[in-house]
Amino acid sequence: PPPHSRSDWIGPPDRRSNLRPIVFHVPPDESRLERRLRELRQETQAWNQLFWAQQNVSFQQEKEEFVYSRLKAKGLKMKDETGQKTTLNAEEMADFYKDFLSKNFRKHMHYNRDWYKRNFTITFLMGQVALERALRWLRWKKKGTGN
Repeated sequence: PPPHSRSDWIGPPDRRSNLRPIVFHVPPDESRLERRLRELRQETQAWNQLFWAQQNVSFQQEKEEFVYSRLKAKGLKMKDETGQKTTLNAEEMADFYKDFLSKNFRKHMHYNRDWYKRNFTITFLMGQVALERALRWLRWKKKGTGN
């Protein structure tokens, strides 16, 4: 973000993860607690981007292989005589989705557990930052009315 900006900036979706990356605003008077929160948010974003990029690439690759093998078993090609992509019906694709989710159940379970831990920590730190800012504002206000 430009120096005069006071907000985080959110970019367009990443082509692999489909998540929108965030460029975090760094205030000039950032406290140690605020920096800790921002760095945890940045680390969590990078972790999340990596997980979903890998997951989506794996999903697409396995889906292509599944479609190819099913079409081959039916004696069909990836494209029909008009050049259109040949597709499978919803029931056949449901088999793939079910298998993919079953195969990746543990990975998703661990991801969800870690995601909740990170979000709990981030939320807790956000509460601490809000309290710190409120106390800073009250001290400033008290100092301003005392003179």
